[in-house]
Amino acid sequence: MAAPTAYSLVATDLDGTLLRGDDTLSDRSLAALARVASAGARHLVVTGRPAPRVRPLLDDLGSTGLAVCGQGAQVYDAGADRLLWSVTLDRELAETALGKIEAEVGQVYAAVDQDGVDGLTLIEPGYLMPHPTLPAVRVGRRDDLWCEPISKVLLRHPALSDDELAATARGVVGSLATVTMSGPGTVELQPCGITKATGLALAADFLGLGPQDTLAFGDMPNDIPMFDWAAHGVAMANAHPELKAVADEVTLSNEDDGIAVVLERLFN
Repeated sequence: MAAPTAYSLVATDLDGTLLRGDDTLSDRSLAALARVASAGARHLVVTGRPAPRVRPLLDDLGSTGLAVCGQGAQVYDAGADRLLWSVTLDRELAETALGKIEAEVGQVYAAVDQDGVDGLTLIEPGYLMPHPTLPAVRVGRRDDLWCEPISKVLLRHPALSDDELAATARGVVGSLATVTMSGPGTVELQPCGITKATGLALAADFLGLGPQDTLAFGDMPNDIPMFDWAAHGVAMANAHPELKAVADEVTLSNEDDGIAVVLERLFN
C-alpha cells in the first residue's frame, strides 16, 4: 500500500526530537509511527548516537530495519545487528585537531565513540556525559581514548558555550574533521565530509528511496545537512535557531509530541 502523502521515508533525529527529555517515547509518538508504517512508509532513525547506544531504542520501537548512527558515519541493520557501512575518524588526525582547538581555547575535555556494534563510549577525566543515562567508561588519561578505532570525538569546554566552541573548532580544524553541534554540551569531531545527510542518502538508497521521498525531523545544527537533502525538513519548537532558519516547517517541541502532530496530519 503506497503512502498517502508525497513522503515514503520519515527520518527522525532522537535526542530533543523524537525522544522526550527522559529518553522515553510517548504513546502518541509510537502510535503516529505505527500509522506511518501502516501507510506503507518507512521510519528511519538518523542520530548522532553510535549504534550500540541506539540498539535499545530500536528495540522499543520494534524496529528491525536500518538506522543511521554516529552523525552519519554508520548505517546499522538492526535485524542483523551489524553495520552495513561505517567510516572511522583517523585517530592521529583527531589528536592533531584536538591540539589545534586547545591552542585556541585552552583545555577541553574529550570522549570518543568506538567503532563497531559493540563499541564503547570512553571519557577522559573531567568529561561529563551530556546524557547521564548513556553508558560510558572512564579512562585514566587521554591517550587511552585512542586504543581502538573510533567513529567520532565529543568535546566539552569548562567555560565556552557550545556555539563558541563549535565556531572556534571549525575555524582551526579545517579538513582534519567535520565539526558538528548535536545537542547541549555536545560538540563533535567526525570524519571529514561525513554528515547525517551522508548516512541518510546511503540508507535511503538501500531502501530504493531518495530525497524527494523524505520527510525529516530534527532540532540541532547537525540536522541542517539532513534538511538540505530531504524534500521537507521540520524543526522542533525547541530547535536551535540555525536549524529553524532553514526548516520548511516548525512543529511543537519534543515534549509536546511535535513529530506526532505532523505525522497525524500527513498520514491520516
